[in-house]
Amino acid sequence: MAATSAALVRNRYFDELSATPGLIWLGQNTNHIEAHPAVRAAMLQAIEDGAYNAYAPPLGFESLRAAIVADLGTPGAEALVTEGGVNALAMVCRARCRLGTTFVTTDPTWKWPCLFAEQAGATVIEIPIYDPACGYRLTAEALRANVDERTAIIYLVDPNNPLGIRYTREEIESFAAIARECGALLVHDCTYRDFADGHHPALHAAPEGAVVSLSFSKWLGLAGLRIGALVASPALFEEFSARTTSVLGASVVAQAAAGAGLAVKPEWMAEVRRIDRANKAMIREAAGRVEGLALPVFPSHGNFLVLETVGAGIRPEALVECYRRHGIMIRQGTYHTARFGDRFVKVSTSVPTPWVEKFCELLPALAAEARTLNDLPPQF
Repeated sequence: MAATSAALVRNRYFDELSATPGLIWLGQNTNHIEAHPAVRAAMLQAIEDGAYNAYAPPLGFESLRAAIVADLGTPGAEALVTEGGVNALAMVCRARCRLGTTFVTTDPTWKWPCLFAEQAGATVIEIPIYDPACGYRLTAEALRANVDERTAIIYLVDPNNPLGIRYTREEIESFAAIARECGALLVHDCTYRDFADGHHPALHAAPEGAVVSLSFSKWLGLAGLRIGALVASPALFEEFSARTTSVLGASVVAQAAAGAGLAVKPEWMAEVRRIDRANKAMIREAAGRVEGLALPVFPSHGNFLVLETVGAGIRPEALVECYRRHGIMIRQGTYHTARFGDRFVKVSTSVPTPWVEKFCELLPALAAEARTLNDLPPQF
């Protein structure tokens, strides 16, 4: 009998998680706070109307494209609606990366654009930032030392996933200047911008040399509906729209939800962020009661926290498995970074308060159990 492929093992791992009754999702930065009534009504109306029987416009409904640009505060730019933010990033990598080019990012970063760049033939350069000496952030000096005329893309996740640091306007402007100097495209992944204070989209610093990728998965809780966007100048919009695979448009139900969400965003995000902040404070207090656990970045500007386990003598994978046995999913650091992944787990915080209360209640006992756990199943 042929061995089961790694792809099938991974799929079955997530299928088992999805099929777990009442699973508490604390590992994928997804938003599980109850949907705003207007968003729910928009989805139901799209279903009642049978809107899903027809294809959407290939670039997205015009009303949603305009609302995305207005929300980002980038008049004159164009939005391309995609099937999730990951689709937007894959499109950019296909367009710009090829053999002989480099794709420069941080370590940790979000792993999938690195894969897309490699698939297109580029060499990925990851600049280590998991270090208190640099404040867990990319510096202009470090970036400048790792780019040259071969650099096709500088990829910046901001706020950083998983660390949760947020770059200042001055830092974004310095990165944009470096991208101009070496002729690279600055790709600003703003998936978590709505959880951050003082976020500065790179299109303000480099309207002709940067693109912004966005997602509705995290702030609006639409992960399973797969909807995101790429925002760029008209010239870059034309370049990348020619590479899109979403030629029949993104889900009409998802676009209805996204449009409704943008219309109520100030009201909605005020409540989401209130819950998110309270959950983070709760986790911080609980971690402080377990010797050796640490939060290297607090507060996080994303809807998640890095919980450092190395000082407590705990393997991240062991703690993940202990929580899984109690119906709670958290994420091991190796999902994000091979270099630093043995140091931490990541815990999502845009979730119902009782979920975090259970996580915190179990933490002392499961931390002790994890120190003794050696026989672990595969994790992804």
